[in-house]
Amino acid sequence: MKMVKQKYKGIIYIILSALSFAFMFAFVRMSGDLPTVQKTFFRNFVALFFAVGVLIKNRTRFEIKGKKNNAVIFVRAFAGTLGMLGNFYAIDHMVLSDASMLNKMSPFFVIVFSFIFLKENLTAFQILTVAGAFAGSLFIIKPSFSNVEFFPALLGFLGGMGAGLAYTCVRYLGQHGVKGPVIVAYFSGFSCLMTLPFLIFDYHPMSASQILCLLGAGAAAAGGQFSITAAYTHAPAREISVYDYSQLIFTTILGFFFFGDVPDGWSFLGYVIIITMAVLVFLYNNFWHCKDEEDS
Repeated sequence: MKMVKQKYKGIIYIILSALSFAFMFAFVRMSGDLPTVQKTFFRNFVALFFAVGVLIKNRTRFEIKGKKNNAVIFVRAFAGTLGMLGNFYAIDHMVLSDASMLNKMSPFFVIVFSFIFLKENLTAFQILTVAGAFAGSLFIIKPSFSNVEFFPALLGFLGGMGAGLAYTCVRYLGQHGVKGPVIVAYFSGFSCLMTLPFLIFDYHPMSASQILCLLGAGAAAAGGQFSITAAYTHAPAREISVYDYSQLIFTTILGFFFFGDVPDGWSFLGYVIIITMAVLVFLYNNFWHCKDEEDS
């Protein structure tokens, strides 16, 4: 009974995380015609304050032991920053739910990068689901030089790839003793430093409403990060990760009511394919694969 309650708490937290990230997407778009680098800087600047606050509150030392951990956390921060830049550019130039769904390719890239870098086994079933998710993403990207959204869609897809590499690094760091708040603080600080030179040379003055939107994006992102961390402390990722795709529902609703976004039929088909692949992975991890292990 206790495990069931923990799982329900995990589901609630991950849905709350999905809602928070959907609002982050909306706030980024509402901040208007500002450079993507500027939006990325302020989003992470706010998140840095939250992360440092958690470190101080919990009296957690900011330390990363071992050369390999230092190298991996650098890759996590670099890949995460590039992924966020691609994601934010897509948010500004695409239907909000399309940008969100391309970002949700990251779990499938985690499977690929975990095989390449962490030497985790990759089954034929996982290969098929990754290939299926990639096929679904093509319906959203609609690769064609006559498609005005092709470039932002491509950057959104690459943003999901960067996020997948970053999450793979987080997985490694968590397995090797690096605390979650330390990873978040390092990433947020690194991202601010990486984007600061571009911000200085191409700073665009902001109105009060734009500043509030970017502060809102940072607060929503921090809420999403801490909620998803809480989710995975209450239940294993394989049992609840599929609920993260509720973000598509939230971004579609927010996109429609705030920006008049209506995804086209091809995008909806891509959504269905990617979510179907995610559900199949969920079933495989929780039922089919477990049954195969019991039988063997």
